Amino acid sequence: MLQEFKEFALRGNVIDIAIGIVIGAAFGKIVSSFVDHMLMPPIGLLLGNVDFSDLYINLDSAAYPTAEAAREAGAPIIQYGVFINTLLDFVIIAFAIFLVVKAMNRLKRRQEAPPPAPPAKEEILLTEIRDLLKAQR
Repeated sequence: MLQEFKEFALRGNVIDIAIGIVIGAAFGKIVSSFVDHMLMPPIGLLLGNVDFSDLYINLDSAAYPTAEAAREAGAPIIQYGVFINTLLDFVIIAFAIFLVVKAMNRLKRRQEAPPPAPPAKEEILLTEIRDLLKAQR
């Protein structure tokens, strides 16, 4: 059983998947940072100095100035602003993965170009006849 596990773990596909997961996790952090710190502030500014991470629906009767204050008080809140940020993260990551897969598929199609079809029997016969006629001259 240990030998089977070793063969499984050292196969190229498993190592490729592990590398993909590590790179994907790092890419997810980069995209999250991009959305939170680069994309959402200008959008919030255009919408009137709105901080999307602070948008929430308070389910409690008490009023809280920020989502952080409501969380600290233990109030039940729905943080739809954080959901918007997460949704944008997902869309950006999904689009980036789509572009990578599309490029990989294009490269794969180029590499797997089918070999040229062999000439038809008629073509072979005509070539032989031509060669015989040339040889008789």
